[in-house]
Amino acid sequence: MARVAVIHFADRVAEAVERKRSQVVVGLDPVVDLLPVELRGEVVLGRDHAAAACERFCRAIIDAVAPYAVAVKPQAAFFEALGADGMRALEAVCAYARAAELLVILDAKRGDVGSTARAYAAAYVEPRGDAPALADAITVNPYLGRDALEPFLAACRRDGAGLFCLVKTSNAGGADVQDVRLSDGTLMWQHVAALVGGWGEDLVGEGGLSAVGAVVGATFPREVAEARRMLPQAVLLLPGVGAQGGDPANLAPAFTSGPASALVSASRSIIYAYRNVTDDWRGAAGGATARLAHDVWKASAW
Repeated sequence: MARVAVIHFADRVAEAVERKRSQVVVGLDPVVDLLPVELRGEVVLGRDHAAAACERFCRAIIDAVAPYAVAVKPQAAFFEALGADGMRALEAVCAYARAAELLVILDAKRGDVGSTARAYAAAYVEPRGDAPALADAITVNPYLGRDALEPFLAACRRDGAGLFCLVKTSNAGGADVQDVRLSDGTLMWQHVAALVGGWGEDLVGEGGLSAVGAVVGATFPREVAEARRMLPQAVLLLPGVGAQGGDPANLAPAFTSGPASALVSASRSIIYAYRNVTDDWRGAAGGATARLAHDVWKASAW
């Protein structure tokens, strides 16, 4: 397979947002026990069958949401839990999403010492020979500092990868660390946000947005607005809409740097939208994505 010309990650995001008038990312969190009945029948036969069922589920979800979403966000843990078969399913799902012209943001939250980080970057965001990287972007944990992220930053420069650094996460327990007040009065998450801004300032694309973005929970709208103020060039990835209670109507400040300057992620509220409502799980996922795309676009005021 011939390699294609490298296009800056944020510019790819902007193109997709403009083309689809959407800023929605659909999380792919395939929980075996929550799969539609028609896919659960052979799960009891072993992990290989469970992985195959999860792959079929994710492929069908991709088909349903592709007209309305700009990206999918496979959660690596659900595939890793199924061993080697699960990892093969993850690769197949990422390739299928790419074929559907969706960006792939791998939710893996990697971050480790330099040699290990290099292996993670090679596994997920660097081209594999003549084949493309597994994912267009990856979530990373910045709490080991710049040297732990340098291999990923190098992939941004060289290969057009994207990063989303954990800054203010959507779970309530994140406050245990992220809301600690430092001696200068700033909160820990604000300190991390400043670091993220510095790491991404030389990785800005033609559209004015950086390949280094930030994860900020949509469950904290005031922090979303503050993060946008601190990170005017970052693409913000906003999880927490739907099952965690985040409201698109509260996210307008995230988009003041442009319609592609924030992406809203939802997982369970889309892929399991059918539960207790309808047997048409594909249609339910597509409908939920279309509604969220409309609501987010309206909130973004573009």
